[in-house]
Amino acid sequence: MSLLSALLPLLAVYRAGIAAILRQLGRRRRCPPPAERGLPGPAPAFPTQNGKVAIVTGGTKGIGYQTAKHLARLGMHVIIAGNSESEGQEAARKIKEETLTGKVEFLYCDLASMKSIRQFVQQFRAKNCPLHVLVNNAGVMLVPERKTEDGFEEHFGLNYLGHFLLTNLLLDTLKQSGTHSHNARIVTVSSATHYVGKLHLNDLQSRCSYSPHGAYAQSKLALVLFTYRLQHLLTANGSHVTANVVDPGVVNTELYKHVFWVVKVAIWMTAWLFLKTPEEGASTSIYAAVSPEMEGAGGCYLYNEERTKSADIAYDEELQRRLWTESCKLVGISDESSRVP
Repeated sequence: MSLLSALLPLLAVYRAGIAAILRQLGRRRRCPPPAERGLPGPAPAFPTQNGKVAIVTGGTKGIGYQTAKHLARLGMHVIIAGNSESEGQEAARKIKEETLTGKVEFLYCDLASMKSIRQFVQQFRAKNCPLHVLVNNAGVMLVPERKTEDGFEEHFGLNYLGHFLLTNLLLDTLKQSGTHSHNARIVTVSSATHYVGKLHLNDLQSRCSYSPHGAYAQSKLALVLFTYRLQHLLTANGSHVTANVVDPGVVNTELYKHVFWVVKVAIWMTAWLFLKTPEEGASTSIYAAVSPEMEGAGGCYLYNEERTKSADIAYDEELQRRLWTESCKLVGISDESSRVP
């Protein structure tokens, strides 16, 4: 791989990150967080969600943990899906303590394994419970070149294909759980890096030339394309399910463990000023999952709890269709969308 082909994605991702940080800083100056204004810090009040069930992937730490905790606080039965039994059980225990609810549990699910995803869905179905909210939150960022057990490049395999398969396997339950007045909701976490992402349909596994920055951005763009195509299919079928994609902003989490050491030092020194806390980063996921303002609304890209425009390429319906068809082949499910224009 040439030096230039490695540098271009790197520069594009860091440019997108810096732009996002500057937007955050500008917004923080205009509207400081509650804690900085001497006010309590909880997110805005949402209606209670008693009797509803949610699955949150990657809910053991960071944004996912805060999302799971807030949904539990609202009365939801929350199932945390993660690939570490010890971290998952500890997260469930902590949420129960902090929210005084027993409606939190952990189920093992390795999104880098198609077999594990199918086993997770089987375990969930065995509970015979509905599913009102699915939060596709888990992800890896800038990992060295490596493959999942199914042979997929890890960013594409875990961040995108894992959630693609999980969502499709849970769709029937979501459709059965949604009603005309209370749609079931699918919330998928992307990022601002999707704006600089490029989808290489002829090389989705980055075999020709690997760049961790390019692979990460591609996986986040794929999630936006997937969400838009999914909403189109749900609407065409008259399903009471909505699909939206959220951008949490630049958040101070463990995702940055693979960045350059200089960047790690910069984050350590300036996170308090420039980066969102995990609780702040989770706010848009929570908003998409439970806000009355989002009832019946799908196919939206949300940032700071507001609808905004995603990358132009994400609205390419032909690209959405082609990615969906190829994804079905890769994970081994039938392509029901072929009958939908």
